[in-house]
Amino acid sequence: MTIDLRSDTVTKPSKGMLEAMFQAKVGDDVFREDPTVMELEAKTAELFGMEEGLFCPSGTMTNQIAIKTHTQPGDEVLCDVSAHIYNYEGGGISFNSGAQAKLLSGDRGRFSARQVEDNINPDLDWLTKTRLVAVENTVNRAGGSYYSLSQLKEIATVCKKYKINYHLDGARIFNALWETKDKPKEIGSLFDSVSVCLSKGLGAPAGSVLLGNKEFIKQARRIRKVFGGGMRQAGFLAAAGIYALNNNLERLGEDHRRAGLLGTVIKALPFVESMLPVETNIVIFTLSDKMKAEDFANRLAPNNIKVSNFGKQSIRFVTHLDFTDEMLEKTCEVLKKM
Repeated sequence: MTIDLRSDTVTKPSKGMLEAMFQAKVGDDVFREDPTVMELEAKTAELFGMEEGLFCPSGTMTNQIAIKTHTQPGDEVLCDVSAHIYNYEGGGISFNSGAQAKLLSGDRGRFSARQVEDNINPDLDWLTKTRLVAVENTVNRAGGSYYSLSQLKEIATVCKKYKINYHLDGARIFNALWETKDKPKEIGSLFDSVSVCLSKGLGAPAGSVLLGNKEFIKQARRIRKVFGGGMRQAGFLAAAGIYALNNNLERLGEDHRRAGLLGTVIKALPFVESMLPVETNIVIFTLSDKMKAEDFANRLAPNNIKVSNFGKQSIRFVTHLDFTDEMLEKTCEVLKKM
């Protein structure tokens, strides 16, 4: 038995998901003739109360398309210092869009409306144009922390006041919604664009959907083509996304429960110096000088437990639908013996 806690992207399609994929009706999506892709796009857009959707291979692509659509070269994007779009998308803000990031230092990845307003540049020739505010929910690098609806509304108010675009990197938005109990439409009503990932907590093998109004998606579709994201008969993957939305939302609480139990065991280990609060399905902790991150991972390897080195002395565990109670029990037993 292999226990893979490196990420929630490591899941394999279930039997039901595979059956849905094999039965999918497909066509050429670049010609807008794939009925399953269109169904997924419409379903996700309806879920969040937005006009249209665009199916893409990855969350990085949906984020980068959004940035490119919202900005012009020389513009500025406000995001948190821990943001995925800044840290883990290959420098795409500058590479793809010719824009630059202004980094805000929020509370575990969550910046405030006041911080946004304080960092909007005046309209002066020698300053960059503040064009886009991007939030990540949940915040991966901050241990799965999430925004409250009121926090997101306050930022939306500032963006509207200054006529700045507002984008949500919703890589794990459903994990956040499980905890806040808000409705997806409440979230969608605040943003100009939303990226919804299907391949993390929801268990699809690939894919994210970018949401926005009709004009935004029209432009985004063209940029997707330029980025090489036209996937032709993509309905096989889209069918997995539809299955995930229909079947895998209500079980996210199990991932959070298991992450919490892991966190309790890990926090008690003598060589763990600190741990970020465990709020969703991500456990991030820092080791003391007694234990190097590489050594920690190597000591788990003989028990077929895989984890992610998340920095010089940091480790990340991520729970997911392929991580069972049996695996939880074994992992806790191994940790306690270390």
